[in-house]
Amino acid sequence: MAAVFWATGFSLLLQGCWCSVGQQDRGCMTWTTNEDNVCCEACYPGHHLAKDCGPSPKDLCVPCEHGTFSGKSKNKSCTRCAQCVGAQVYVKQCTATSDTQCGCKEGLTCGDDRCSFCVKRCDRGQEPTEKRSCRTCPAGTFNDQSHQMCKPWSTKCPDPEQMIVAMGDAFFDITCANVSGGLVHKPKKPDPTEQSWPLVLSVVTSVALMAVGIIITISSIMAKKRKAGEEKPIPKTPIIRTPTDDDDDDDNDPRTLIAVECSFHEAKQERGSHSESSHQLIV
Repeated sequence: MAAVFWATGFSLLLQGCWCSVGQQDRGCMTWTTNEDNVCCEACYPGHHLAKDCGPSPKDLCVPCEHGTFSGKSKNKSCTRCAQCVGAQVYVKQCTATSDTQCGCKEGLTCGDDRCSFCVKRCDRGQEPTEKRSCRTCPAGTFNDQSHQMCKPWSTKCPDPEQMIVAMGDAFFDITCANVSGGLVHKPKKPDPTEQSWPLVLSVVTSVALMAVGIIITISSIMAKKRKAGEEKPIPKTPIIRTPTDDDDDDDNDPRTLIAVECSFHEAKQERGSHSESSHQLIV
């Protein structure tokens, strides 16, 4: 009989504890006093505001309806629970105090913090785009994680004693190594003379081509002048003939020779000298 009494008492005690806990989590959580009434500042999670002020804080907030939820707020209505659709899967069901948590199927990932949509998961060496697709990391960037944005290569090694031994790629950053090991050599700085030799070569080539062109031009001019000199007419030798009987009587002297002067293109003075020579031939 005593055992039954103790069991009944313990059961009533537990019910009282549960009731007290339930009473604490219901109604208005924080309020202010206004004359004979209290005005609610925030409802308990899973409740929404029924009226702003009243005689009892428990009557100011009421529980959310099924399929809705509410956090700590002063909203006059609860928010409808989200639905996981399409490529989404349920991770956690909606409760009166928290919204539904959705995930994505295998090979896909959430497109935003709330996982309101799913996108293709980008591999290493790629990054997601605004069009919900993947693209290869641009030159000078890398991504060594799954579905992350590409990051620029480092410009220097983290340790001053190290130096860059290999540039990065789409998957990895630059590679650094210690100089003290003796296996790594600094890249040889370009010699200024080695950098300037193409310019010198181009200048020398240009000068040589100009010289060849000048020589060819001068040779052509000289050849034309030489050819023009060879084509000039050669002066003809005067023809001397014996006078005949048909000549005038004054010229019948057999000792007289008549010089027949050919037509020349020399100056008049030269023709005069030839005339004088002709007269000297007359005996």
